[in-house]
Amino acid sequence: MAELTHFNEEGRAKMVDVSDKPETARTALAHSSITVRKEIYDRITNHAIKKGDVLAVAQVAAVMAAKKTWDLIPMCHPIPLTGVNISFSWEQDTEENYRLNISAAVKTKGNTGVEMEALTAASACALTVYDMCKAVDKGMVIGPTYLVEKTGGKNGDFKRNEKVK
Repeated sequence: MAELTHFNEEGRAKMVDVSDKPETARTALAHSSITVRKEIYDRITNHAIKKGDVLAVAQVAAVMAAKKTWDLIPMCHPIPLTGVNISFSWEQDTEENYRLNISAAVKTKGNTGVEMEALTAASACALTVYDMCKAVDKGMVIGPTYLVEKTGGKNGDFKRNEKVK
């Protein structure tokens, strides 16, 4: 088990010093989802939500969230991101429910990873879909949200072997 690095000698929270870590290319891919009723699926895919193009707005929100992760998560470093890409796919869960799958891919060249930026982007994307569609139905379900893979850094690469349900 890896040692927790966000605690000082007194056991109190600290931001980790990454100044001695080498600058490397780093990537992270995170997944989230939101399950909606068929009515919302139809409205999103037919651009019939009154607030606008749901997926376009959610995509911009995800990019903005990735860029501001350090502002939201107390021990995250401000990182110069070199790329953020959000992609969507739909799957039918049941006769009445559809799941919007969200993938958030984030890249940097630096001395700390971008896992939190990818997870924040995926989460903000799902939350934005919820916000834009809540007037139609507040029963939407977000999640699960999880890290799919990451590359670069001292701890090496990580790749999840199974899809989380």
